[in-house]
Amino acid sequence: MSEKSTEQKNHTEKREFENNVSSDSTHESCPECSGQIINDGARGETTCKECGIVFDEEILDRGPEWRAFNSTETKNRSRAGAPLTHLMHDKGLSTTIGWQDKDARGNPIPSDRRKELQRLRTWDERFRTKNAQERNLKQALGEIERMASALDLPENVRETAGVLYRRAVEEELLPGRSIESVATASLYAATRQLDSPRTLVEFSNVSRVEERPIQRAYRYISRELNLKIEPTDPVQYVPQFASKLELSSEVEHVACDLLETAKAQGLHSGKSPSGLAAAALYAASHLTNDALTQQMVSNVANVSKVTIRDRYPELLEAKEK
Repeated sequence: MSEKSTEQKNHTEKREFENNVSSDSTHESCPECSGQIINDGARGETTCKECGIVFDEEILDRGPEWRAFNSTETKNRSRAGAPLTHLMHDKGLSTTIGWQDKDARGNPIPSDRRKELQRLRTWDERFRTKNAQERNLKQALGEIERMASALDLPENVRETAGVLYRRAVEEELLPGRSIESVATASLYAATRQLDSPRTLVEFSNVSRVEERPIQRAYRYISRELNLKIEPTDPVQYVPQFASKLELSSEVEHVACDLLETAKAQGLHSGKSPSGLAAAALYAASHLTNDALTQQMVSNVANVSKVTIRDRYPELLEAKEK
């Protein structure tokens, strides 16, 4: 056999061996003893926990070379950029010129160069939005961030609202409607989707538009985007109302029991969830001798005293059945 053919044969056998090893390492269990396959990061090996057979070795560690034990250390040691976010029109991919008048070493910039730097900031801000759609997104996402901060909404709700607004822009749902109304409706829909509901009155208080345009925009985008949003459970309003009223856990527990009983009997159908939650807290406060006035509950829940007065007898009656 010639030297060339021998070399080709050895190369083929080596490739087959590597393929067999790599295919074995993808098994969920060891093909020899059916044991568990584990990845040993310290040794850089993939081995069987039972028989010790090595499937892969000298694995590259693609993680960072440093360790961090809290979020502050992670932020300080990480050299990668910020994660992508739907709360910026460019998803956070572009860079900005900082507002501090300092250079890369932290030294103050001379006064004769500050005007030039300010002009650069202005042009940088202009070039970040290349067309009308990006300018629209920038304004709307800024509004979503502002309202979410005012309502103290979690980060996942803000991101979802940004995604919904982007979809509305892509589907060309904005003509004929204000940016503020669609942005507020997107944030309201996000809270409903992620079970962090707020009342429409709360949104109208922090928005630049009235409640009626928000309602119309919400119904429109939920229909056009085919959003599957279940009716709000009145129990979800109880914790936030109870927290604002500084009620005990006992009152909150009794209010939830009243609402669960009413739901089992179908009394919640067609009624305002926030109104039912407010009435349940009012009734529970009287049952636990921690009486609240209807005005106190009305101010916190943003529902009328008439609603509370009409609903709480129904909840008490359902409890007695």
